[in-house]
Amino acid sequence: MTTMTSQTRIASRAVPAAANHHVQQWVQDCVRLCKPDQVVWCDGSLEERQELLRRGVREGTLIELNQQKLPGCYLHRSNPNDVARSEQLTFICTPSQELAGPTNNWIETRAAYAKLRELFDGCMKGRTMYVVPFVMGPIGSPLAKVGVQLTDSIYVASSMGIMTRMGDVAWRQLADGDEFTRCLHSLGDVNPERRYICHFPLDNAVWSFGSGYGGNALLGKKSLALRIASFLGWEQGWMAEHMLILGATAPDGEKTYVAAAFPSSSGKTNFAMMIPPQKYRDEGWKITTVGDDIAWMWVDPKTEKLRAINPENGYFGVVPGTNWQTNPNAMQSMSHDTIYTNVALLEDGDVWWEGKTPQPPSHCIDWTGQQWTPDCGRKAAHPNSRFTSPMSNNPALDPSADDPEGVPISAIIFGGRRSKTIPLVFQAFNWMHGVYVGATLGSETTAAATGQVGVVRRDPMAMLPFIGYNVRDYLVHWFRMRRRMADCPRVFHVNWFRQDDNGRFLWPGFGENMRVLRWIIDRCNGRAYAVEKTLGWMPRIQDIDIEGLDIAPADVEAAQAVDNDAVKLELLSQEELFLKLAGDLPKEMIFQRELLISRL
Repeated sequence: MTTMTSQTRIASRAVPAAANHHVQQWVQDCVRLCKPDQVVWCDGSLEERQELLRRGVREGTLIELNQQKLPGCYLHRSNPNDVARSEQLTFICTPSQELAGPTNNWIETRAAYAKLRELFDGCMKGRTMYVVPFVMGPIGSPLAKVGVQLTDSIYVASSMGIMTRMGDVAWRQLADGDEFTRCLHSLGDVNPERRYICHFPLDNAVWSFGSGYGGNALLGKKSLALRIASFLGWEQGWMAEHMLILGATAPDGEKTYVAAAFPSSSGKTNFAMMIPPQKYRDEGWKITTVGDDIAWMWVDPKTEKLRAINPENGYFGVVPGTNWQTNPNAMQSMSHDTIYTNVALLEDGDVWWEGKTPQPPSHCIDWTGQQWTPDCGRKAAHPNSRFTSPMSNNPALDPSADDPEGVPISAIIFGGRRSKTIPLVFQAFNWMHGVYVGATLGSETTAAATGQVGVVRRDPMAMLPFIGYNVRDYLVHWFRMRRRMADCPRVFHVNWFRQDDNGRFLWPGFGENMRVLRWIIDRCNGRAYAVEKTLGWMPRIQDIDIEGLDIAPADVEAAQAVDNDAVKLELLSQEELFLKLAGDLPKEMIFQRELLISRL
């Protein structure tokens, strides 16, 4: 780690020799603005990581956990007003509102910079600025992107070392180029009234002030890998999507990769790290994880097929409800070298959260630092508490997870949380119909989120909060990708959450979702039967393997049932999205809607 205390030292040999002059000039400008006491250029080494963690403990930002039980693990508590993504304070900043579109918060570019410079002026006095160079995507990938984040948070600097390929590798990837995302971040005074997460897609820049929470402060994640990257993908002819990527290996060695988009609370991480049922494991099936959250996809010019990489190098997952039964791979992933955020601290230096064990501890320190007992009426861990772990910790990590060539995508799966109407699984008729299915994706809100249960919120491709430009152009981009592909992935929709009239789930979910995935894989490889129905191609009851499953065929039939009257109501509820787009609706969307109406 190299320390500098003045502007003159920034231009001296203290700067890494490989850091090019574009980066050095930008860092100088930001140092003049933020006025830190010292500047630390991170190199990504193990020694540096350990020193950052030790420093975090000394400063009170991190708490060292029981190193026998959780080697290399630390606990971080964020400000109680700063525990989730601040979507209402997240902005796309462009010269015209037209470019940001109707679904984004917008500030005009010059007005945004003026506002932010006022906030950043002198904000790092008495603090250290960490210069964090990083790469999103496997080194050498045609899509890999370099970013440099400046931050005054040791938690952010440490977490970026887990979530990205951080350090000197970035200088090698960047070489003499100017194509890097400029990410400026400060905790400020962590005041929600002075909190802004601003994206400048035309400048390839992100400025984030007033938050230390991962989704607002780890700027390689949602900010670069989705909002900025989605805009770059639109310009350059590729796609940045809020999707997991998994590999399924059959007993005969045939391997199929699928990408899947699920809104929050719809089983995304569990699907990415799925453990197949015992029956399938005995047969020789294996599921491996390429990524659990974000996929960058492009059409290989040689094969004209879609390929994908996971731009991240780690997992930033929600912990409540995660345990050795629901997601053993996630538990294994967070068993060492992990930073936990806003979980409870046990007396022996271990951690706990709701759902980790059947019985709560008799006493612990809760996520706010207060004494906690089971009868105190508060949650011990915050409902959005997190773990940040290297992907190399995952025992089911796919061998191609770090391959710069990416993996070939055979299927794209959309899924929402729906108690009625939407069946367990169906296949879109073709790519254009599949885009319509993804664009009208909906999930029911829970009481915890809105106070109203069962309100369907539209979330196109599970990307609504993360599209870095106009949603109209985003949907048109999806339609146009079809022209680039000679053989496009098959598109499916799943719904693990269908209930009967008594509120009982009709499908067991979790690892048993492998049975549905198998039908999907067989469809992609031309083996499985399907019947043409109103919504798409659907399996017959006998086409879904329920052997050894404690479920009646009648339940599968009910989970697959499509009521045309309910679908008509579904069409009406899609108006929320259509009205938001008003006159901007792509003609392909209108055409697909008319086709659905005609099938009804």
